[in-house]
Amino acid sequence: MTGIVLDASPHLLVLGRADRPGPGGTETRLAMSADTAVWHGGRGGLAALRPGRSVIVRPRDGGLGADRVWVDIGRVSGTILACGKNTVDVDMGPHRGRTHVVIPPRAFEQVLVRHPRLEPGYLVDVICVLTPDGPRAVRPGTSQPGYRADDLAAPEVAAPAPGVLRGTVTWFGSADGEPPDGAAYPAVDSEGDAGGCADAPSGCAAFPYLSIGSEVAVRNECGGRAATVPVVECGCAAARFCDRCVECGASPRGRIAELTPAAFVGLGGDLEAGCFNAAVRPGAPAGAPGTAASW
Repeated sequence: MTGIVLDASPHLLVLGRADRPGPGGTETRLAMSADTAVWHGGRGGLAALRPGRSVIVRPRDGGLGADRVWVDIGRVSGTILACGKNTVDVDMGPHRGRTHVVIPPRAFEQVLVRHPRLEPGYLVDVICVLTPDGPRAVRPGTSQPGYRADDLAAPEVAAPAPGVLRGTVTWFGSADGEPPDGAAYPAVDSEGDAGGCADAPSGCAAFPYLSIGSEVAVRNECGGRAATVPVVECGCAAARFCDRCVECGASPRGRIAELTPAAFVGLGGDLEAGCFNAAVRPGAPAGAPGTAASW
């Protein structure tokens, strides 16, 4: 669940939920314990749960308490436009615009290990803390592909699209819950009213075309959770990343979907890890949310 911190104590977290019906949303109360993990740029604590901050919460089984809480977490991925001293300007694609990311010295070396080419034209993907001054990188989201963003090797034109796609699922966006929960899919048709981007690359895997509003079944191959989610955005930025996830072995190359944060967490993903190995079945049900499906 996502919300805004209204109050927090060692035993209780009170959230304002804009996604609930009623004027101004409604409050949700979740029990806190010494086992509740709080992330705010790394391991956090009660001090990070300040009123007004955006959070994403994974409830404990049964929904009676908070298991994990991510505070003001965000992500920036896309093509590097310019670099300065400890800063990067990034084109995140036509739907997400451009942004300026600060990489503090304590995070710079960690980012550079997995993103050695911080140069215009190359791809970047960093996990951030959202601040009033903009996103501040704290760690790499994935490893940087070794090619320039405009030099992606496309699959053969005649390559058949498999019924089940296998590769990497990541997440996009921030804790403010926009856009609605769902997936950005790399191959949204650009014809007619389907909602795709005319200049979107074809990606490094063969994808069947879908439209905005279509459904995809997503299964976390590392944890077994599965759910059906709607396509809410064209994933043209994801199509440029021909990388792997190594959460539980190495996935096949290619980002096959990007999920909104709540959908990613609901399928067992940890936002700071950045990805999970996944199977995606376009247009097919996955069974009950949070349960294993037959693939």
